[in-house]
Amino acid sequence: MRVRKVLATVMAGIMTFSLCACSSSTGSAPASSGSSSGDTIKIGVFEPSTGDSASGGKKEILGMQYANSETPTVEVGGKTYNVELVMADNGSSADKAPSAASELVGKDVSLVLGSYGSGVSMAGGPKFEEAGLAAIGVTCTNPNVTAGNDYYFRICFLDNFQADVLANFAIDKFSAKKAYCLGENGNEYDQGLVVFFKQVFEAAGGEVITDSFPTNNSDFTSYLNKAKSEGADVIFTPVSIAYAKQIMEQAASLDIGIPFLGSDTLDDNMVLEATKGTNLQLYVSTFYQEGGSEEFDKGIKEYINGNSSALTANGGNDTISAVTAMGYDAYYVALEAIKAAGSGDKAAIKSAISGVKYDGVSGSIAFDEVGDAVRDTAYIKTADTATGTWEFEKVQTGSAK
Repeated sequence: MRVRKVLATVMAGIMTFSLCACSSSTGSAPASSGSSSGDTIKIGVFEPSTGDSASGGKKEILGMQYANSETPTVEVGGKTYNVELVMADNGSSADKAPSAASELVGKDVSLVLGSYGSGVSMAGGPKFEEAGLAAIGVTCTNPNVTAGNDYYFRICFLDNFQADVLANFAIDKFSAKKAYCLGENGNEYDQGLVVFFKQVFEAAGGEVITDSFPTNNSDFTSYLNKAKSEGADVIFTPVSIAYAKQIMEQAASLDIGIPFLGSDTLDDNMVLEATKGTNLQLYVSTFYQEGGSEEFDKGIKEYINGNSSALTANGGNDTISAVTAMGYDAYYVALEAIKAAGSGDKAAIKSAISGVKYDGVSGSIAFDEVGDAVRDTAYIKTADTATGTWEFEKVQTGSAK
């Protein structure tokens, strides 16, 4: 089933003509161009299947796999090519990301999708740039992912926008005057969001207290008690899924009683499960909420429930994660880039990406001059602790991109 509508592909005809000069007369690239082999075009998947971010990475991959099962081919130059997803596990680690990126380069992929996690995207980005291989980030929201790297694009909103959304939501929803921010020490994603949140919240007249915990920390009691003793109106903690789960569980046992605000990483089944049966208040900013596309929701649920591996990857239930919808959209953006290039050649695809416009299940997707997505809204949803489900709160706009 197709649940999206392609709006336009800028300069497709010009690009097709120009690429014919550097590939075959049919528009298909020779295998030596590092892109297509025989009747197959390979798309690299640069995602964490292990480590702290594995839960999110697997759900993001799930969206790509569902899209690939739905549309396993692409027509280029009058010829139909099979599309193969080539996986590389970046291990949720900036130390492992460069080797995973090099692995995809060595496997002759046409372009790359990923990653869940900004730190690994920034660590792997230089390898893609060196190889002249374009990458389309799916939910890597840190501005530095694309800064200075002409080969990295993304379809998600950025952290400055996300922090703006959450800071204004805290003020609008809770009349918050004091916020406590907690992130992992040295984590660029966490710390970047805290900095952006602090700027917006303080500019609005609020007070911000910030703390950082060491990597591999498992006891958050002192941080949570500090937030309570300092009289914080909200707690903003843009951390990984694994840390968020522990923080929610410990906050519930301590009866903290302060609303939590979380970034897109907290939009995960494991975090949701940690709030079930508690008195916690958790609100997260995210890219998609179930109900946004009835056809997509129906199709992905059937796919998850009909495939034991998919069900396991989704955490054992069929709750739709926003990153799954984003992975789905990213796959179709990749197909549009290939068609716009008129070739499987990686250089041609890189040149074509910036002109792609696409109407996906997560919203309209286009790219600015930096390669970032043009987005102006985010979903806010809250954990229903009685039912263990996400409930739509509102669509929140922000002043940042």
